[in-house]
Amino acid sequence: MTGPGEAAELRAALLRMRRTSGLPVAFGGLLPEPRRLRITELSGTATTSLQGLTITAGNGLGGKTIALSRPLAVTDYSTSRVISHEYDAAVAAEGLRSVLAVPVVVRRRVRGVLYGALRHPLALGDRPVSAAVEAARELEQRLAVRDEADRLLSTCRQPTAGDPAAWEEVREAHGELRALAGRVADPLLRQELLAVCGRLAAATGAAGGGGGGDGLPAGRPAAVSSRELDVLACVAVGATNAAAADRLGLRPETVKSYLRSAMRKLGARTRLEAVVAARRAGLLP
Repeated sequence: MTGPGEAAELRAALLRMRRTSGLPVAFGGLLPEPRRLRITELSGTATTSLQGLTITAGNGLGGKTIALSRPLAVTDYSTSRVISHEYDAAVAAEGLRSVLAVPVVVRRRVRGVLYGALRHPLALGDRPVSAAVEAARELEQRLAVRDEADRLLSTCRQPTAGDPAAWEEVREAHGELRALAGRVADPLLRQELLAVCGRLAAATGAAGGGGGGDGLPAGRPAAVSSRELDVLACVAVGATNAAAADRLGLRPETVKSYLRSAMRKLGARTRLEAVVAARRAGLLP
């Protein structure tokens, strides 16, 4: 099933596509199971004829896009000879003629399809097709980030004081999530990932309450910066300065500078003391 986060990402992608492509109608959906798409999001439509429509791989324009894993377009949907016509009634009820479909591919698997359409037959040029492809690529990146965050969170078990292996899983996942957030260009998605880090710490009992927008526990002063905490999260799982730099996309000298600053703020003389102090402060799991 499509989660609320994925639905919001899909909705935003359709709005971006409409804005940049000039196409007045956009709709799409994700694949709840392999080779089967359910249209769940509509933008600019006049009816609900497409809402909930299930598309099977190979059938219609979207189904052919799923099967071939590449963008396709038709000038006049109802008379096109290059697609099958199982969904003509729904398309006609919305009054659509010229339609394009672009696959959303994550890790070599089609995860969804974005559609754009006109209400009159017109060969679609490079601009709308390129805009639709770009919107699909952005959605792919955001879904990939969500998948990775879900994967990391799923590796965590509720740790206990006598279960050091579980604690190490939590700490490794926390560090990877923070590193992943640092590579995300979108500020809202980055903030969301950092908030997940805060919730992860809270869920494992490392910090009381939820995470703030910077991934720090709510109600605590943000004396240690977000980047300093990224470095500490790497150090906490045994990473060297060079390894932390590689994970975070920083220079080793920069990592060293962040670490020195964090140690000073935490009153620590060594790396280990800094990690212990950060855990006592509820900044790390």
